[in-house]
Amino acid sequence: MDVMKTLIETEALLEGHFLLTSGRHSDKFIMCSKLMMFPDKAEAVLKNVVQKLKDVDFDVVIGPAMGGVLVSYEIARQLGKAAMFTEKEGEGFVLRRGFEIKKGQKVLIAEDVVTTGKSSKGTIEVVKALGGEVVGIACIVDRSTKEFEYPIYSAIRLDIETYEESDCPLCKKGIPLVKPKDRR
Repeated sequence: MDVMKTLIETEALLEGHFLLTSGRHSDKFIMCSKLMMFPDKAEAVLKNVVQKLKDVDFDVVIGPAMGGVLVSYEIARQLGKAAMFTEKEGEGFVLRRGFEIKKGQKVLIAEDVVTTGKSSKGTIEVVKALGGEVVGIACIVDRSTKEFEYPIYSAIRLDIETYEESDCPLCKKGIPLVKPKDRR
């Protein structure tokens, strides 16, 4: 399975001039919701992640809403595990909808894209507060720029350059800036 080819085919890998959540600019943006529109392609891409998880012991998969909901579900489905998700509340995340983590339960966090890890960290805090044990982070795309406390199991690793607005070559060329999640 050529993950990059699939990201391009499904238009999950966008090229242009993007304003990232961090405030930085980039010429590429990953919108995994475009991949997840095609269950057969999402299944195939996430099989790459599932293969990397074959020796990892865990009981449940939890994804932060929104990006981790479908990813956690598909990984759990392929492995015959339970799937849950956390939701944003204020500045943090909460577990609702009757979902429970039992003390000592081993939990895999699942995301669409890991960059700063903010959503994963929020979900990890919830898991720990409920007595669960985090074993790792699974994702479609790992574009993290720093080390994490937990191993990351991804379908693909991408190094995407980002720029401060004042140093952005795309701004200097006059290429219009887009907030990708606001596109209609």
